[in-house]
Amino acid sequence: MFSGMNDQMSSRIPSSDAADHDAPKDRMAAATSGLVRPVQIGPINWIGLWTLYLREVQRFAKVGMQTVIAPVITSMLFLMVFAVAVGDRAQLAGDVSFIAFLVPGLAMMTVLQNAFANSSSSLVVAKVQGNIVDLLMPPIGPGELLFGLAAGGMTRGIAVGVIAALVLGIFGGLPLPAAPLTALAFLVLGSLAMAFAGVLAGVWSNKFDEVAAITNFIIQPLAFLSGTFYSVERLPAPFDSIATMNPFFYAIDGFRYGLIGMADRPIATGLIGLSVMNVVLCWLCYRVLKSGWRLKS
Repeated sequence: MFSGMNDQMSSRIPSSDAADHDAPKDRMAAATSGLVRPVQIGPINWIGLWTLYLREVQRFAKVGMQTVIAPVITSMLFLMVFAVAVGDRAQLAGDVSFIAFLVPGLAMMTVLQNAFANSSSSLVVAKVQGNIVDLLMPPIGPGELLFGLAAGGMTRGIAVGVIAALVLGIFGGLPLPAAPLTALAFLVLGSLAMAFAGVLAGVWSNKFDEVAAITNFIIQPLAFLSGTFYSVERLPAPFDSIATMNPFFYAIDGFRYGLIGMADRPIATGLIGLSVMNVVLCWLCYRVLKSGWRLKS
């Protein structure tokens, strides 16, 4: 009897209602038919790497007055002070004026300092604010993390350096670059090396005081004692040889050659030295990020 009643009830259900009942299942099946689960990521997570790079660029671009314009103004103040205090009284080799000699050094010094500051501050701010997990949880390996941070720091350094070189070159009366490709090569190598150094400093530092100590006691002295404001050829022995042990010197010396055609040491030596330095720093950064030292603990 009950089976007969069920048959009668099922026969009374409209066909349209049955179709509406099955429609959500059909739509769900159609929506999921084009998905591949789990999502496959190749040997390099290009989307994650690009996203991290854009994050780093937007982070300093949002405060461009502080991260880009302010360093350029500082370089202009240095140029104005030395132009008034020294002017053309400094004797250099050839017919290069002291102001023209000073412009490449100031521009490259700005590049190195800002590339270091960008990558180091990114990690330190993430630690202090407690959102370092946003860098550790996504499916990106230590290689993608390293090159995303380094590329962001290099971008800021190059952006500041190009603007500084243009502005200072106008005020200093510089002609067109003597070797633009050489200047570009040292610009990229120098900024990349300092971006790697900034990653190491950011991993080691757990608060702003620690990264500020590295900046004040290591980065700043190396930048000011690198031949920015003087030629190392004028230093007495053995200080001229000691000055050439400074990696900042080769970045500034090579960039100066690219802009005005004047260098204190062979250009090939600077290119090889900076290239080796980048390889070593890259390897150290990769090992540190892979181990999670001072990041996951």
